[in-house]
Amino acid sequence: MKKKAYFKADEADTALGRFKGLEVRIGTIVDDDWDEPMGPTPMPDPTTLRNWDHKLLTKYQPSYMPYCQVCCLCTMGKCDLSGTKRGACGIDIKAQQARIVLAAANIGTAAHLAHSRHLINHLIHEYGPRTKLIQGPGTEIHAPISRLVTGMRPRTLEDASIIIDYCETQLAHGLSAIATGQEGSWMDFESKVFHIGMIDHLALEIADIAQVSTLGMPQADPDAPLVEAGMGSLDVNKAVILTIGHNIIPAAAITDYITEKRLGEEVEVGGICCTAWDITRRDPKAKVIGPISWQLRFIRSGRADVVVVDEQCVRTNVVEEAQKVMAPVISTSDKAVMGLPDRTDDPVDDIVKELVSGKIPGAYISDHVVVGEVATKVALALNPIRRKKKFLPSKKQIQTLAQKCKKCLECVRACPNGLNVNEAVLAAQVGNFEPLREVYHNCIGCARCESACQNDFELHSWMVVAAKDDCDKESYMVRTGRGAVQDTEIRRVGQPIVFGEIPGVIAHVGCSNYPGGGQDVHDMAEEFAKRRFIIVTSGCAAMSAGTVLDENGESIYQRRGGEFDAGCVVNVGSCVANSHIAGAVIKIAAIFAKRNLRGNYAEIADYIHNRVGAVGISWGAMSQKAAAIAAGFWKLGVPVIVGPHGSKYRRMLLGRVDQERDWKVWDARTGDRMDTAPGPEHLFYAAETKEEAMVLTAKLCIRPNDTGKGRSIKLSHYVDIHQTYYGYFPEDVWKYIRRDSDIPITLKEKIMVQMKENKWKERPIPDPTLLKEQVFTGGGT
Repeated sequence: MKKKAYFKADEADTALGRFKGLEVRIGTIVDDDWDEPMGPTPMPDPTTLRNWDHKLLTKYQPSYMPYCQVCCLCTMGKCDLSGTKRGACGIDIKAQQARIVLAAANIGTAAHLAHSRHLINHLIHEYGPRTKLIQGPGTEIHAPISRLVTGMRPRTLEDASIIIDYCETQLAHGLSAIATGQEGSWMDFESKVFHIGMIDHLALEIADIAQVSTLGMPQADPDAPLVEAGMGSLDVNKAVILTIGHNIIPAAAITDYITEKRLGEEVEVGGICCTAWDITRRDPKAKVIGPISWQLRFIRSGRADVVVVDEQCVRTNVVEEAQKVMAPVISTSDKAVMGLPDRTDDPVDDIVKELVSGKIPGAYISDHVVVGEVATKVALALNPIRRKKKFLPSKKQIQTLAQKCKKCLECVRACPNGLNVNEAVLAAQVGNFEPLREVYHNCIGCARCESACQNDFELHSWMVVAAKDDCDKESYMVRTGRGAVQDTEIRRVGQPIVFGEIPGVIAHVGCSNYPGGGQDVHDMAEEFAKRRFIIVTSGCAAMSAGTVLDENGESIYQRRGGEFDAGCVVNVGSCVANSHIAGAVIKIAAIFAKRNLRGNYAEIADYIHNRVGAVGISWGAMSQKAAAIAAGFWKLGVPVIVGPHGSKYRRMLLGRVDQERDWKVWDARTGDRMDTAPGPEHLFYAAETKEEAMVLTAKLCIRPNDTGKGRSIKLSHYVDIHQTYYGYFPEDVWKYIRRDSDIPITLKEKIMVQMKENKWKERPIPDPTLLKEQVFTGGGT
């Protein structure tokens, strides 16, 4: 553990003599009371783990999908990079696309890292640098990502700050590589993408551990409370405060003020995006309104009396939208000031008066204690005024306006999902609002249809009106974020996961830019939960998974337990809690396989890639933050599936099943080079439909180290899902058979026919590794 040391003395007697005005500064002291030996790569630089990155990038070569073949980033351009052409700086199209991918990873990591830095600084100011970091009961392997990457055990907020210092340095290096005249190799750009993804995971872990340790959130609790979610869960007879973003500190100040003043019967607090999870982790009486895509519908509905925004995933015209419904906006973060006047140091009563009167549309307030008081007082003052007003058009007004539709279809062309908005408008002409209601349920809330409309119709508002009854009834019970996975849970499931008897760990994470509504997330989670996979959720995806009710009116969180176990659905929490998903797979290597974590990244990533059947699914991935999170999983060797919009990240990492050399591994027991089946087949893949995603998910859980029983179980699920959703028996099952014991008994006849047709030969089951240095080291478990 590295800590800075400083002391000063007016006068000191030492063996060397007497000193006056003595001042001593020591950059770092290594606190080495940890009995785990330091690994080879503590606090790696961008090139320290380059060899591991290149192994993955050789196995899964990028497939680039450029938006355009021109570079416009410097004044020597714009440069045509089509074909074999190079730009004025010498860059080619492949390196340029990798450069753009790195830019996205840097942006996403910067957002998470700045959030983490603000949180750590605030908590140190509030609680002191020596405040202990506690993940919860049953977590002896505390902060696994920090141990793995930095070689440190962060035990205090001061330690957390040291790790954030390291992250900030690495982000600066990663960003500098994008500058004109820096990196020129596509592979090294991509290696830096992986490095920055690793740094992102590290920043996420520090942020969540810090807030869990200090703000009263569940600590590794499989029985984290069920909380209310949905637009209909809010009591609109109370004053309503809407919080949007990811940083809990302002929202915590609001709930603290309400509790202190005993105003819980008069004020309702709800959140959109990850702030929603973190409020309810701290105060189960708060409400999870919904994912990022629900911002516009909720604001336009007029239910929010005041809107408080912090950072990340905030609609950038939120002030304009809130003004339409007489709701002032309070900005609390320097990352999203929104053009509002800084009123931090003004008297609270003056701020409240001007916000309630409408003299100013909102205010930037950086003091979170002031935010709590102002937001509550404004909401209470505005509620009786706003409740008398109507902000949405009536159905009759919509029907009249719809007569003016020019049938230009610009709304359909503008819609990212091609929803038939035009037909819904034409149906509204005759008083049929059902098509608009259907569009509402699949809408991602971008409102591009409104910008495209030649009549300037507020089409999204029309959808909200059409679905008003649904909005009013929209209430679900979801399990709030539990935080880390306990070591005891890992001990219980580690062996069956590695051996393949629990077929896999499926993580649903990320944004809500879905191709067809959030039900897809629920359907995929339920499909694999009933097959006894472990399902983990976070962020907006965790919200969407809970919005579908069964015939008994129960959500997936009510039906299934929150333990990290087969058939359960585990909500770890907000975006920063994604680190606990990575932490869980890392802890499998430490607890089950007894591998040292400390500064030992490549060995652990190699173990995970070859043995742990984990797959990430970000079905609605939208932001650069989602790209950074995915990059962190790629570096660990964990494949990630995105929805069809994910292709807009411009690059996939695809395996070539026809290239046998790509699937060779070292056998750690013998040192031989061995052929293996293509597993996992891809590292980053955009699926067009949820059916394709489910088939691929089952397939990507296959690992070279599967036991015969484990491989048989995984193939049974793969075949069954393939037949269910594609309607025919998969043609590549024979490739995954190493010995007869791999063949599922009920499928033996069909598989044997495939094996005979393809001249199958038996092959041994290796102790697989991509790292030659792991040979003769005792193998792996």
